[in-house]
Amino acid sequence: MYIDFHTHGKLAKRLPFSTAYTDWLFGEAKGAGLDALCLTEHFNTLQFDQVYGYLLDKYDREGDTLVTEQGLRIFAGMETDIAEGGHILCMGIPEEILELNKRLEPCKEKETFLPFEKLMDLFDQYHLIVGGGHPFREGGHIPQLPKEQLKRLDFLDLNGKDIAADRASTEKKTEELGRILNIPVVAGSDTHQAVQYGCIRTNFTKETCRVEDLYEEMKAGRYTIEVSEFAGFQVKAAGLLKKALKEIHAIGGDYVSVLLGEQGV
Repeated sequence: MYIDFHTHGKLAKRLPFSTAYTDWLFGEAKGAGLDALCLTEHFNTLQFDQVYGYLLDKYDREGDTLVTEQGLRIFAGMETDIAEGGHILCMGIPEEILELNKRLEPCKEKETFLPFEKLMDLFDQYHLIVGGGHPFREGGHIPQLPKEQLKRLDFLDLNGKDIAADRASTEKKTEELGRILNIPVVAGSDTHQAVQYGCIRTNFTKETCRVEDLYEEMKAGRYTIEVSEFAGFQVKAAGLLKKALKEIHAIGGDYVSVLLGEQGV
């Protein structure tokens, strides 16, 4: 089962939610060879509840996951900022992700972000697996957090954007921190744009539709990480396309129609 642990369903968190764009993303993910993804949408993205409301209404439920018409399995998740600087990923059942996001409503601006310890205390009230997103990216301070607190994480994110920028250093530092904390390292593309799917992915020997079972496979190490030889190009191209589409929106155009070659989307 090829899975991407860090993906987004919107072009940008301050842009309106587009069902057509999200459906297109999922179709492209399947076409890129993914069997599953974790939708780690930003916790303070515009219309977070509408994103999951749409997915719950449209797609079939199988275990903890939602399955698209093309057969792509979606694990529900979220990416949350912490006060110290950095992003924390979580995966769970869609209803709990929605409830948790509502409880975080007072904490969605930079000056109100929760500290790591308090966020983890909140996460402990739910059936989640929790990871450190791109732990060594500039501006984040996850590695500097107290070791006893970091050990509360379930996994680390070997991130496609950082791999594209400096693969050797990113792999070395992320894997070393994983060994220190004795937690698995899995791969996420961090994409907002379909070109980036497949730049990095995790291949599990077993397919599962339950978060708990996926975590057991992670802990057992029954997976490998694959990096595309074109990862640098994919990340750069996706970034350029994202920038262009945002500019179309900024001048009043319909970037989804332009992207899909349709009118009235």
